[in-house]
Amino acid sequence: MATLSAQEWGWQFAARPAPALNNVSFEIALGERVLLLGASGVGKSTLLRALAGVLGEDEGTARGELLLDGRSPEASRGKVGLVLQDPENQVILERVGDDVAFGCENLGVHREEIWHRVNEALALVGLNVPLTHSTSALSGGQKQRLALAGVLAMKPEIIALDEPTANLDPAGAQALKQALTSVADSTGATIVMVEHRVDIWWDFATRIIVLGADGVLWDGAPGTLPEETAHVLESAGVWLPHRTVAAGPQHSGSTVLLSTQSLRAGYPGSSELSPEVNLTIRAGEVLAITGLNGVGKTALALTLGGLIPAKRGQVSASTELQESAKSSGPLHWRSRELLTRIGSVFQAPEQQFIAATVREELAAGPRALGLSKEEIDAQVDELLERLHLQELADAHPFTLSGGQQRRLSVGTALATKPRLLILDEPTFGQDAVTWTEMVSLLSELRAEGHGIVAITHDEAFVKAIADNVLVLGGEK
Repeated sequence: MATLSAQEWGWQFAARPAPALNNVSFEIALGERVLLLGASGVGKSTLLRALAGVLGEDEGTARGELLLDGRSPEASRGKVGLVLQDPENQVILERVGDDVAFGCENLGVHREEIWHRVNEALALVGLNVPLTHSTSALSGGQKQRLALAGVLAMKPEIIALDEPTANLDPAGAQALKQALTSVADSTGATIVMVEHRVDIWWDFATRIIVLGADGVLWDGAPGTLPEETAHVLESAGVWLPHRTVAAGPQHSGSTVLLSTQSLRAGYPGSSELSPEVNLTIRAGEVLAITGLNGVGKTALALTLGGLIPAKRGQVSASTELQESAKSSGPLHWRSRELLTRIGSVFQAPEQQFIAATVREELAAGPRALGLSKEEIDAQVDELLERLHLQELADAHPFTLSGGQQRRLSVGTALATKPRLLILDEPTFGQDAVTWTEMVSLLSELRAEGHGIVAITHDEAFVKAIADNVLVLGGEK
């Protein structure tokens, strides 16, 4: 079994204004279960990719030493299985069974053994769909389970996971924990995991490593974290367990912005439909939509935002939201008409980036509205500050961490100040500081009369800001 070690290891990205990692030193023995924590953008995902040997030389340069059983990770392929932060980037083949089998095939596993492993892995992660099921028809949470199944099927010595529960419902997160516990107990595999939902994993981990801008901030067993150190880490944005989030004040909006009548949502070309939804979305209110993975939450968000057609029923904008648009259905509005009326933030943030720098990305919407350079610059500068992206203003959006990309995607929707915001997993990848800032920013928008719909599995977010909750496929 493999041992990982890093001695003053660091990584300088060629396309970023600052190093992603500095002077990281540790040694991880076989069988350890390591929870890797740190503020958003500190380099946690970069470190996981380096451990798996998938940091390309063209992306930057390394300093120090990073070894797996005394060899470089690049020379030890197959020992580390990596579950990426964005499951979209890990789907390879068209059918679920083939996708899970892909890694085993590359390792030369015997055919009969492959399909035994495929079925075993799918059962472990709770992805209960036929082997022939289309991967493109899976929800984000189901794709997360698919990616983990593909890694488990390869039976690696080290399993590296980047926020594996970010897109999972609470039941799915618990099932994932049980699956990983079973795998670790039965195989002795080493687990290295980046997570922001730390409560669920604190008793699973045997060790916590906290990364900072200049190396390791703290390293030890979960039960040995001193209280004074915990306060320092929390102030730096590190999520720690049992952090109390106070319920926010509830609001009752009056002006109707959008309503649905017998609406059932689904992706074009798919026969799978969401449960029937009858909603009234008001200005000055936050509606949180939760529910099991695969029930249709993201398809519902895209339908409400006028981006895909309803399968059944209809979506109607109020006269106030419609204004001068010729149709009451957002699906028929032009892009320019949507800009100031409905802003959508996709589940996968990189799917909506169109510019070469963070600053240009935030400026794209206001520029399309014809605002002056002075107005655009002032608006962009304010968003950069509020979203903690000032130092990355000139970076390419695709070089940002997952949490930074999420904040940027929210910022692009806010830049045109739409009356209604539809956000799919708005707190994904956020540390404690940026999470709090996101909640504060959305609370301000609600107070200004904006309507907000949030698709989320973040129970703390729901408690802090939601005025109404729709459990899709359950009780309202």
